[in-house]
Parts: sequence; structure tokens; C-alpha cells
Amino acid sequence: MDWSNILVSIFSPMVLIYTLGGIILGMFIGAMPGLSATMGVAILLPLTFWVEPSCGLGMLLGIYNSAIYAGGISAILLGVPGTPASIASTFDGVKISKRGQPTLALWINTFYSVMGGLFGVLLLTVASFPIARFALKFGPPEYTMVAVFGLSMMVAVSGKSVSKGIFVGFIGLALSMVGMDPMNGVKRFTFNQFILIDGFSFVPIMIGLFGVGEALKQFSESPVSHTKFVKKLDKKEKVRISDFIAEDKNAKKKMTWAERWKTKWAFLFASIISVFVGAIPGTGGDIASLVSWTQCRNISKEKEKYGEGCEEALAVTCAANNACIGGAMTTMLTLGIPGDSVTAILIGALMMYNYTPGPLLFSEHPDMVIILFGILVVCNILILFTGNLGSKLFAQFTKLPRSWISVTIIVFSLVGSYAIQNSVFDVFVCLVAGLFGFLLARGDFPTGPIVLALILGEMVESNFIRSMMLPPGTYSTFFVRPISLTLIILTVLSLFGPGLFKLIKNKKLK
Repeated sequence: MDWSNILVSIFSPMVLIYTLGGIILGMFIGAMPGLSATMGVAILLPLTFWVEPSCGLGMLLGIYNSAIYAGGISAILLGVPGTPASIASTFDGVKISKRGQPTLALWINTFYSVMGGLFGVLLLTVASFPIARFALKFGPPEYTMVAVFGLSMMVAVSGKSVSKGIFVGFIGLALSMVGMDPMNGVKRFTFNQFILIDGFSFVPIMIGLFGVGEALKQFSESPVSHTKFVKKLDKKEKVRISDFIAEDKNAKKKMTWAERWKTKWAFLFASIISVFVGAIPGTGGDIASLVSWTQCRNISKEKEKYGEGCEEALAVTCAANNACIGGAMTTMLTLGIPGDSVTAILIGALMMYNYTPGPLLFSEHPDMVIILFGILVVCNILILFTGNLGSKLFAQFTKLPRSWISVTIIVFSLVGSYAIQNSVFDVFVCLVAGLFGFLLARGDFPTGPIVLALILGEMVESNFIRSMMLPPGTYSTFFVRPISLTLIILTVLSLFGPGLFKLIKNKKLK
């Protein structure tokens, strides 16, 4: 192995330029609701065919890492996740911004996304084969219980009313059943409409719920327009209407070292969970961040602060988003199985350069494997510098009138929905989902459970049927397999653990 050539390939000026260009594009793509890392990597993949492999892969990995990180920017400033992986960042990030500390929230997003990303690369480098072998042991029963474990998070993201959260979750499950039966190929709930055979796409619904729905909510909360109100004021009394998030001049800009040290165990726990979740094919940063947020809240001494603008909670979700990338890359590189939709495209990119992902990649092209690891480290380091610099610029978006922001959100949401499959039907779905999201917000219903159910509904159904086909064909299949049984125990603890701990605590106090 020629280490001098490896270092030259990683740190050559052209590779750094392409990687930095990918990071800048990724920040724009991730921060804009409706655009996604998958979309960005897919669109730019053909353009990298004409450059050296290290340059092309540097740009694609830069987009991947940066877009996942930047999805937290709009989640923090607007309450709209730029990417699905940032859904959990809306729980605490936007509340930190609304109390006058958007720069602090953006700094947490940058710092912990980078730390989570580096942690994921570290585990990818050191333990890629063990993690891949662990994921390879998963069969239909294990996938079923992973999905059930994810669905149990509906209770955690339901807010004050668990019953409302479960109700909305069942709506999401019903929507996930529209289309062809995943096992028998029978049409269900299509109403003889050909366009519904493939069911509803998750992304337009997510964009509508969190994008258009949030914009409509902002419009409804503005009792009088900005211009009409300002015209009524004397010139000396004119002030900027604070319908947007205003930053407190005396607010802290960063967490102190003592505060960072205090979050070390939550960060480590969330990062480990996310790497393992990312290594399981079919999952992603959205599931990883939701699971990490819930489990860290369960073990936290200040769990009542989670969801109320807690800095530790935001740090956990930001670290989980990017730590998940290391797990997804592990499965993709060592087994040739994509951990998420982006790594599925990256498989095509590697094969375009005549590198076939799988165990042979490590024995036949170890230099390229090390180069990929190095580029991932460089991506995170560049994000740390460009993110902190860019955060000051993105924080200025909070000074725009709410009407401008709302119109921009709707435009990008509709454009992004159309661009996924060039489908007008997806735009219609986005609009309907936006109206539904607005009605949910007016009725104080949570939107998190419907997203969880949409992601995991088909996964539960198809893998449950496959599990029941295995001998002995009974429910005991889920209890005789160690991994499946462990997931069942974790699901039970996730559902009933917080209540039991609270009951025990109350008894001790009495």
C-alpha cells in the first residue's frame, strides 16, 4: 500500500476543490426544504464521470455529508426539516431559536454534526467488518422488530397527548398501505386509479406536512400584514415587526467547554445507536435521529427539558444525523448493500469508476478504501469551518418578514416535490399534505407519528409476512431468535420504561 499516493489523492488541490464545491452545493440543497441529499447526488453523478475518481467521489461525498448537516439549518430557523434526517432537530432547535438564540442553535448543529460524522468515520475505519457481519445476520423477523421498535417511537414524539399521536400514526399506517400488496401483488385502496398503484411517495408528504403546512400556519398567525401595520406608525416609532425569530444581542453564541463535556455520554450513546441503525439496510438518518432522541431522553436526568428547547437534545439529533452516514457507508462498502438511498447511488458511482463494493474491494483496492475514509474525514473538517462561517449568514434569514419566508417555503416545497419524479401528482399530494398538516397544527396534533408510520409501515407488513412463512410459522419465531428478542425487549422498555421509572421515582419520593 503506497501511503504517499494515498495522501496525495486525498489532499491534492483538485480533490479539495471538488470536495469543497460539493460541500457548498450540499449546504444549499440541504437547507432548502424540498431538496434532498439523494436528489443532489443523483443530479450531479453524471457530471463526475469525466473527472478523476477521487475528485468525483469527493464531490459526491461532500454533497452527502453537507446536505444531511444543512438540513438542520431550516429545521432550526424555520421549524421545517431541510431533509428527512433533520425531522427530530425541529423538536428542540426551533424553540432555541425562538427564545432568541438562533446562532447558538446553528453552532450546535455544526459542531455536533461534525463530531457525529467523525465518530461514524472512526467506527467505519476500525469496525467496518464486524458491523457489516452484524447487519448480515438480520432476517425478516429482525427487520420486523426493528420497524416495530421504530413505531414505538410514536409515543415519544406525540408530545402532550399520546392518544392524538397514536391516532395520527394510524393515519400514516393507512397511507402506507395504498398501492400494491408487497407480497401478493394485489391492488389495495387505489380506487382503480393507475397513478396510485405505486402508493404515495414519502417525500412529497413529508415536504407538505413540514413545509407547506408550516407556511400556512405562519400565514394564519399573522393578524395584520407587515406593510399595513408599519404605515400606521410615525417615522420615529417605526420598528421591525418580530413575526420572525429575533436574536437576543446578549445571547451566548456557543456552548462552553463545560457544557460540551456535560453532553459527552448522550453524544456517545446517540452516535453509537446511529452508526448501528445506519448499518441496517433500508433505514436512515430520520430513523436514527428519532430513535437517538427518544433513547437519550429516556436515560437523561433532565428528560422533562427534551422537546422544550434543550441544547443537549438538539446536540443528540445533530450528531445522530451524520453518525448514521458511517454506518450506511459500512454496509455499502463491505457488503455492496445500500444503507440508504444515497449510498445506493454511490454504489453506481463506484461501479462507474470500475470499483465494485463488497468484501473484494478491501482486498483488491485497499488504496481506494483508505482514500474514501480520508475524504470523509476531510468533508467533516471542511464542514466545521464552512458551517461556522455560513451559520452567521444563514442566521440572517431569521430577520426576513414571515410572509417572505412562507412564500419561499411553499415555492421550494412545490418545486422539490415535482423534481423528485417530474410528477404533477406529487405536487398535488404535497399540497393536500400541507393542508392536512395545517389542520393538524390547528388541532394541536403532532406530525411526527405520521412520518414514522409512513417510513416503517411497509417494512413492518412485508417482513412480518415473510417471518410467518418461516418454520414453525408461529409468533414464536420472533422470540427464539436472539436479535429479534432483544429488539422486543427494547420496544417494551421504550413504551413502558419511562412510566415505570416515573412510578418508581414517585414511590421513592413518598
